[in-house]
Amino acid sequence: MKKHIFLIGFMGCGKSTNAKRLAEMTGRVRIEMDEEIAADEGMEVQEIFRVHGEPYFRDLETKLVNDLAEREPSVVSCGGGTVLREENVAMMKTEGVVVLLTASPETVYERIHETGDRPVLKGNMNVPYIRELMEKRRPSYEAAADFRVATDGKTSEEICREILELVAAQA
Repeated sequence: MKKHIFLIGFMGCGKSTNAKRLAEMTGRVRIEMDEEIAADEGMEVQEIFRVHGEPYFRDLETKLVNDLAEREPSVVSCGGGTVLREENVAMMKTEGVVVLLTASPETVYERIHETGDRPVLKGNMNVPYIRELMEKRRPSYEAAADFRVATDGKTSEEICREILELVAAQA
């Protein structure tokens, strides 16, 4: 099996939750890209966006994706915009398997509407805006994915079993 399991998808699709469970099930290290970037920069992601802007943050994502080539096999919870750069996708495909987690805009809203740490929504915390942004990013997510797993109405255990079955079938 390839080295890393990259979980991609829109915010609120379950990347962090399922990365944690998948790491437990596989004995791999879990890497939360946003958390690691925030720790390296000494500030939260929303602060990085505010102070330095989105392009700067995307550069940090690219650097981290490239650094993963030197790390032990892991489960990587990617930031929602990581796949927006083709060079990130190319490296992810070289270094592992890419799994797209999906959810409906309504499910995403229910999962994230009480959090204030979603800088890309910039005060647009509503289903129509989420749907629009999801649709805009959908081609990038689908082009990057080796596999696609819907998360609506499933437990983390069910989602992770499905991921492991797909990954094992590819190996």
